Amino acid sequence: MRVFVAGATGALGAHLLPLLVEHGHEVIAAGRSSEKLARLRARVTETVALDLLDAEAVRRAVTATRPEAIVHQATALAHQSDFRHFDQTFAATNRLRTQGTDALLAAARDLGVTRFIAQSYAGWPYAREGALVKTEEDALDPHPPAPMRQSLSAIRYQEQVVLKAGGTVLRYGALYGSPDDLQLDPVRKRRFPIIGEGTGVWSFVHLHDAAAATVLALEATGGQRAAVYNITDDEPAPVREWLPILARAIGARPPLQVPRWLGRVLGGEAAVAMMVESRGATNAKFKRELGWTLRYPSWRQGFVESYAPASQPAQSPSRRLADA
Repeated sequence: MRVFVAGATGALGAHLLPLLVEHGHEVIAAGRSSEKLARLRARVTETVALDLLDAEAVRRAVTATRPEAIVHQATALAHQSDFRHFDQTFAATNRLRTQGTDALLAAARDLGVTRFIAQSYAGWPYAREGALVKTEEDALDPHPPAPMRQSLSAIRYQEQVVLKAGGTVLRYGALYGSPDDLQLDPVRKRRFPIIGEGTGVWSFVHLHDAAAATVLALEATGGQRAAVYNITDDEPAPVREWLPILARAIGARPPLQVPRWLGRVLGGEAAVAMMVESRGATNAKFKRELGWTLRYPSWRQGFVESYAPASQPAQSPSRRLADA
């Protein structure tokens, strides 16, 4: 297929584009950064410098490139991890999830493109009550913390319009596997503490596995039916369990632990919700329906293989082979 990938220059795009090419697809890589797009030109069919918030430009780009499928992976999260001002941090991404999605769907309708994949999130959006691990049938949070309301509203909107159009929504777990992952620097500086008892459950997914799942979903939409899937690894885990292991993997000191009241002072209500109350998500539906196999079934393996070589002293070839 000819596949139009919006947000192609992001961390997930770095894994997704090569897999699409490997599977024989013609890739049209779209993004805002001309410099980053220039580095992709030799690896894809075509590149398009594009602002997704310019609906007319989106229509022209989609019409000119004539894709058979559209994959919406655009976010604006680089170097942003301010939980206290959560909605301000996610404001640009929220617009991409609302206005950007509208523009892409309108262009898809004009051209008759029916295969549409959109990125969502499986984590803090789920209701902070009931089961610790959620399925796609479980409700999103009816009463999110005040600093997160606009962001959850944008996620709800995006999912609703994509599903109404017959597209597929992929709720990724917390993406990891890049040396530029947002959580690494705060963990190294011990600015990512365990709040309270660290009972919030997180689900992760390695970038490679997220990309593989995206290709699988794209190729499985021949019959085209609206669907939402959790794209997570096999081991949801509480913060108190995974955060010390991440710190160890990157060579950092163990995380601090602070009481809930101090966590609220330092990080606000959003930080407390994510670290103490959040729910994980199961990947059972996607594995059952599409036969997904993960390279990294658990973050335990993924953290070590993704981060340890870059954060520890250089090893001899024999030691590297033994570790592999």
